[in-house]
Amino acid sequence: MTLGGAEFFIWPFAVFAGLTGLGIWDLTQKRHAVLRNYPVIGHARYMLESIRPELRQYFFESNLDGAPFSREKRSLVYDRAKDIEGNKPFGTEYNVYANDYAWVNHSMVPKGGPGTPPVDPKTDERLRISIGGPDCAKPYSASLFNISAMSFGSLSANAILALNTGAKTGGFAHDTGEGSVSRYHRAGGGDLIWELGSGYFGCRRPDGGFDAEAFEKQAQNPQIKMIEIKLSQGAKPGHGGVLPGAKVTQEIAEARGVPVGVECISPSAHSAFSTPVELLEFISTLRRLSGGKPVGFKLCIGHRWEFMAVVKAMLKTGILPDFIVVDGAEGGTGAAPVEFSNRLGTPLRLGLSFVHNTLVATNLRDKIRIGASGKLISAFDISGALCLGADWVNSARGFMFAIGCIQSQSCHTNRCPTGVATQDPKRQMALVVPDKATRVANFHHNTMKALMDFAEASGLSSPKEFGPEHFYLREGHRTVLPASTAVDWLKPGSLLAEGHDHPGYSTYWLMADPDTFMPIRSVQSAKDARQAR
Repeated sequence: MTLGGAEFFIWPFAVFAGLTGLGIWDLTQKRHAVLRNYPVIGHARYMLESIRPELRQYFFESNLDGAPFSREKRSLVYDRAKDIEGNKPFGTEYNVYANDYAWVNHSMVPKGGPGTPPVDPKTDERLRISIGGPDCAKPYSASLFNISAMSFGSLSANAILALNTGAKTGGFAHDTGEGSVSRYHRAGGGDLIWELGSGYFGCRRPDGGFDAEAFEKQAQNPQIKMIEIKLSQGAKPGHGGVLPGAKVTQEIAEARGVPVGVECISPSAHSAFSTPVELLEFISTLRRLSGGKPVGFKLCIGHRWEFMAVVKAMLKTGILPDFIVVDGAEGGTGAAPVEFSNRLGTPLRLGLSFVHNTLVATNLRDKIRIGASGKLISAFDISGALCLGADWVNSARGFMFAIGCIQSQSCHTNRCPTGVATQDPKRQMALVVPDKATRVANFHHNTMKALMDFAEASGLSSPKEFGPEHFYLREGHRTVLPASTAVDWLKPGSLLAEGHDHPGYSTYWLMADPDTFMPIRSVQSAKDARQAR
């Protein structure tokens, strides 16, 4: 028998012996019932389960399937990022009679057309908004569309550098996320919104408290245009975080101001303030230490009396934030408990209209800008937010798609297949910064052009003219109403008048106390007090 013939018999025997050993192990192990009943072949079930998301995404999903973003929406971003024409044939695939269908109406006398100057989002005032209240010495001219908060550590170094370089090219802002300003944010040279979370990264004392001296030093950086205090985020409101020591690399430690290799904790609540009045005093302190830059806060609306307590504190102290960013419960995150992502916090449309209404009804709306974030990537998404009270919009996952994210939903595993959400040096090498930075700028430019086209088709000269009368939703199975009618809109100063009775507002206004986040009376007591007047 030749050697080749011997190998022919050895290999089948080796495979058979291996499978026999695996089968014996399956029959004796106690963790998986499927393998005890179906030794060897039961492993196929776990293998297919592991690639289920890929099978659905690439072979079985329709253009409108896929969560949290459909294939159609992801393709929209990919095409705009690559500067490819985004037109599609044969009409919409949406069921325009579905209860959740919403739209913007067009005009019989649209603006624009042939001969209209090309859109330049960097200089076109129709696509920019000035942020800065009465006490702000250095207002910022922001784009109507910016990169929302994503930290270095959650995203890779190359992802941060590509995003910020693209922001520099396109003339829009990049929110740092609560992980603070890293060397990769600085290297890109783009405008920054420094997000300050409960961990006070970048201005943190050894005990985890706020370091005013460190904040003042970093806030003077001319690249930092605004300061945003993060009270909560939509995907996991009221939830802190822990970065294990093994993940605290030299670069992350440098950005956050923490020791290398030591567990890094973000508490659920801030330690620099504990009452609405103290929050506003903290805002005033940050504005002074930053040299007069715009300072505001971001939150997902939870208990309504808490936000109203902050508004009452504004009236009491005269201290106003320059801006408020409303995050929706549909917002994204690198990792969060399922219950938090699915069942905690107010969705964007409801939270945004509530914040807008409360400020209008207290005569503060014209002094405070409102930003919106939470699953907003298209011209329609942006216009819808503007119709419901926003002055500008931030997007995180939209810009992640622009740099190559494929929605594999493996952000928390450190095994992101495209190098976007990983700290693995080899994996993030796949993300080529110059190419992706160009795509970030393209996505922004083409989205702003689409937004301008959308506004002009509605008969408007600027997207800033969008109002609730332009946004339509379906109420029940038959009634179609504009948001100006479908949503209750409060009149200026109406919460300051005696005897007001606005459902969803008046009860919580009575419960709000500027000196505490706790309600001053129960909901029923507030109702009884209102009825007794």
